[in-house]
Amino acid sequence: MMAPTLENSTESPPSLAMLAPIQAVLFDVDGTLCDSDPLHYYAFREMLLEIGYNGGVPVDEEWFIKTIAGKHNDDIASALFPDDQERGLKFCDEKEAMFRRLVKDQLKPIDGLYKVKKWIEDRGLKRAAVTNAPRLNAELMIEILGLKDFFDVIIIGSECERAKPYPDPYLKALELLKVSKDHTFIFEDSFSGITAGVAAEMPVVGLATRNPPHVLMEAKPAFLIKDYEDSKLWTALEEIDKKSGATTTRV
Repeated sequence: MMAPTLENSTESPPSLAMLAPIQAVLFDVDGTLCDSDPLHYYAFREMLLEIGYNGGVPVDEEWFIKTIAGKHNDDIASALFPDDQERGLKFCDEKEAMFRRLVKDQLKPIDGLYKVKKWIEDRGLKRAAVTNAPRLNAELMIEILGLKDFFDVIIIGSECERAKPYPDPYLKALELLKVSKDHTFIFEDSFSGITAGVAAEMPVVGLATRNPPHVLMEAKPAFLIKDYEDSKLWTALEEIDKKSGATTTRV
């Protein structure tokens, strides 16, 4: 899968300084911590091919982005097998098992992830992973990336009343971390995830990892970045630091 081209990358992003002093940063997992979508796409394509889905024609990336990316397995099962939800859920479970086999050898962090991790740790901020992925997937990816001790809590969409694109998982993260939405922001890579974060009334920094930027912008992120090395992100973080320093001085 080819990563999308991020247009207007030199534009100044909206300020996140209004959030100072920052209390927490929330992360999605797939496509946000790691570039896992190609592995999900491969697993879906091969397994659907085996059962003759789509007349035996392999599904393409456009179909994957529209039908699968960022969505909860309940919704994916309904989309794939609208007349047999039980079969759809069983298929998704088997696909997730295949994904976990693939991920052990092929998972790579998003560029700059450990740089932003250090920025968060240096400031003593709280952090949560908030994902629609099954818990087994999320915990495995987080462990492979060496982030097991980084996150204070992992929120799973299916363990909430409603998964993304509803705000419930992000609201649950705020509750468990005991932080305010007015001092927290989110990293997300999908339309569904950005929609959830915006509905939870927090600024969302969108990562154009695999999903088309024009699609992500429709969900109204604060701004988009290519990865965690993007100068737009560091400009915004520097503004937070300046505002936080000023706030501390006044206090």
